[in-house]
Amino acid sequence: MLWQTSRFAIDLGRPQVMGIVNATPDSFSDGGKHANAAAALRHCEVLLKDGADLLDIGGESTRPGSPPVPLEEELARVLPVVRGAVALGVPVSVDTYKPEVMRAVLDLGADVINDVWALRCGDAAQVVAGHPRCGVCLMHMHREPQTMQAAPMEGDVPAQVLLFLKRQASILQALGVEKSRILLDPGIGFGKTVAQNFSLLARQHELLAAGYPLLAAWSRKSSLGAVTGQEVGERLIPSIAAALLAVERGARVVRVHDVRETVQALAVWRSASGQATLNRL
Repeated sequence: MLWQTSRFAIDLGRPQVMGIVNATPDSFSDGGKHANAAAALRHCEVLLKDGADLLDIGGESTRPGSPPVPLEEELARVLPVVRGAVALGVPVSVDTYKPEVMRAVLDLGADVINDVWALRCGDAAQVVAGHPRCGVCLMHMHREPQTMQAAPMEGDVPAQVLLFLKRQASILQALGVEKSRILLDPGIGFGKTVAQNFSLLARQHELLAAGYPLLAAWSRKSSLGAVTGQEVGERLIPSIAAALLAVERGARVVRVHDVRETVQALAVWRSASGQATLNRL
């Protein structure tokens, strides 16, 4: 299975590790560490050295309760990082919901638009459809970042998430976007309770029935803290466990902070599942 993006046809036969680059001062996990372009690009290089297959650059935090960032500020944060990252020779994804940012980063050569709003803002869908090859990740979010955890979802969550993602993907395909460009993300932590998040993992096979590859983004999420008692900076092992479970259940891309450790864990998983060739006895 190939995921078509602007410059790369990504082979999803091997699970791909997407390294997170937060060019923000207020991310829930590492806010401020890479808030300027030079620091963010250094972090890109570290993630690639650690084994990341692609990079995901974001200039606006979408943690629960986070305020929106003005357009010009997001552009100022993101564009210098994207400009440098596209020269590194790997697929570059940009985490944004603003159509103006999408246009700007695609013009710079970005490969993927990763949108927590699933292209529901303004003419975002038209921007992606107007590009000949870019990849896109459509995520499910209940309500909006400011209110999503104040009133989480009700009812059968996996079924609702599946219905929403299928609908958004169908809208995009009706605009002329090839299915091979589309990836789906159930949106762990975006308007769901702890139990609902884990139900999405337990029933992940139902989401795969839509016929699109799946991205899993469990890294350092609060649900992992809720079941382990660990603070954000102590969630390495829970994050790796969730990533492996998601891959075992069919996810093709895992979006993570801790790239090196995730890559190592996936190497063990591939060997155990017969998907790797051992170099020595």
